[in-house]
Amino acid sequence: MSMQGRVPKLWQRVFVTIAAIVAGGFMLVFGVWSLLFSRSFAAWINFPPYNVHLLHDVGAFQIGIGVSVLVSLIWSDSIGVALVAFIVAGTIHSINHALDRHLGGRPFDQWGLGGLVLLALAALIIHLRGGSRHQPRS
Repeated sequence: MSMQGRVPKLWQRVFVTIAAIVAGGFMLVFGVWSLLFSRSFAAWINFPPYNVHLLHDVGAFQIGIGVSVLVSLIWSDSIGVALVAFIVAGTIHSINHALDRHLGGRPFDQWGLGGLVLLALAALIIHLRGGSRHQPRS
């Protein structure tokens, strides 16, 4: 029997929900810590040598992962969840490149990343207007 044909038991739904909240919350908290307090985060994880831009990017991606896990609890549309998470992480990543441009990278990075975010945003808008399966979780 396929997994789609099975109805999860209450304890299974509760377990999955709690696990997703813990895992998603963990990624979100540690992502914000890495992004906003990178020196403290680097010291805590014992991450030599200290590279503020790398830690800012780590924070962006951790926040994106946390958002994807938490949003999936309320929205069952996988492509919608993935696009939202990419938009969040990509926006932060693009801003990081703008703010950290004096630390290296290429002048085009922030614009290229921003363009990818706009592409994902356009895809999300088209997806939502297209009436595809974006049902809230019950």
